[in-house]
Amino acid sequence: MRNTPTRREFLSHAAGGFGAIALGAMLADELRANPAAPAGDPLAPKPTHFAPKARRVIFMFMTGGVSHVDSFDPKPRLFADYGHTVKVDNFQGKLGDFSMFLKTPNWKFQPGGTCGTEVSDLFPHVRSIVDDLCVIRSLSTNHTNHYESTLGMHCGSWTFARPSLGAWVSYGLGTENRNLPSFVVLAPHAPYAGGQTWGSDFLPGAHQGMQIVPGPNPIADVKPLAATPELQRMELDLLASANRRHLADRTADLALEARIRSFETAFGMQSEAPEALDLAGESAQTLAMYGLQPGQTTGFGWQCLVARRLAERGVRFIELVDVGSANNWDAHGDMATHAPLAQNVDRPIAALVADLKQRGLLDDTLLVWTTEFGRTPYNAVKDAKGREHHHQVFSSWLAGAGVKPGIVYGASDEYGIAVAENRVHVHDLHATILHLLGLDHERLTFRHNGRDYRLTDVEGQVVKGILA
Repeated sequence: MRNTPTRREFLSHAAGGFGAIALGAMLADELRANPAAPAGDPLAPKPTHFAPKARRVIFMFMTGGVSHVDSFDPKPRLFADYGHTVKVDNFQGKLGDFSMFLKTPNWKFQPGGTCGTEVSDLFPHVRSIVDDLCVIRSLSTNHTNHYESTLGMHCGSWTFARPSLGAWVSYGLGTENRNLPSFVVLAPHAPYAGGQTWGSDFLPGAHQGMQIVPGPNPIADVKPLAATPELQRMELDLLASANRRHLADRTADLALEARIRSFETAFGMQSEAPEALDLAGESAQTLAMYGLQPGQTTGFGWQCLVARRLAERGVRFIELVDVGSANNWDAHGDMATHAPLAQNVDRPIAALVADLKQRGLLDDTLLVWTTEFGRTPYNAVKDAKGREHHHQVFSSWLAGAGVKPGIVYGASDEYGIAVAENRVHVHDLHATILHLLGLDHERLTFRHNGRDYRLTDVEGQVVKGILA
């Protein structure tokens, strides 16, 4: 019977119960780090390629495919020509010659703010802050399936898992707060493609997103096992000393220094993470603005308010996922299912924008609201209640640092079937997000298996028309 613990077991116990947080991101994945990368702290702040407009990103992802023609892309002809047929050459990813019935939107559109951008009644609260938004009505993606398009929106790849946008941002910029992860995902459930959407793949594991699950225990294993902080500090110092001796004899083990620093982050999280997630100190007025009750720890309002608190504390990339890969915006059967999903996010999103603005954080925070694709303006059945997947054109919006507020960029055709003006591909969106953070998407690379990889592959153009 073996009584001597293995080195992995020793690390797990000495870390004070950080199996899920520390070991997952700091041992296995670190071993896949680029052997040519410089030794040292992978999360140390790094210089930008040029002066940034944004210091951080809050990325809001609506899972399942929000209908653009029912939300941010008004089409009067769809109301006027309901039931008429239209010829299309692509349906659900299949090429051919199809005759489809136009379907009228379920919600009417109204102008909002002083800019007059039209938003549907599905998002009345978001419409109230439209003067702060840059609405893009000409996005396109590469695939008609949820898995592939969710992967594409997050990783810039529709076929293989690659490092996610948040991981690239962490890799390119480092972190401003060593006591919190540089990349945090607030999600009750994983979207299509699962944890790959916030994975680091071949980047050092310290850059992968850490999922925080809304609820009474949002971070597992954050409570230390050591009897006192002093004892745990001694354990951590002992562990660091052993690792540094190991490193001195094995100079090629360049992932080890990153592993040592990652345990320091996990140690710091014990004090700072619970405080960041505790809303007890927020005023009743603030809670009400987000639609929250005192003591509430679930809901998109909770995610949005925690996102603001994480932004204040230096987290570089924060993703909010509204729902998972079930009971989402995938309205094949009935568009009416969009209503409760919109009600879940509409008020909190408007509150987040207003809250950031009044605190001066919107000036250096970039907000992105998106989904994996849109939904068809037509259907194969005349009286169909739902809409199918539509990757040819859909809508998203940005707000905050470096983005022109109160504008619409790009356009779809008269029925919302195809891009009519200023196409913005997902690669272009990614290139623009990196640009606003001071990163050149063509220079942000990582050498893996003999090739220099980047988020935008060999494509992508910065969308200069939306830059302030």
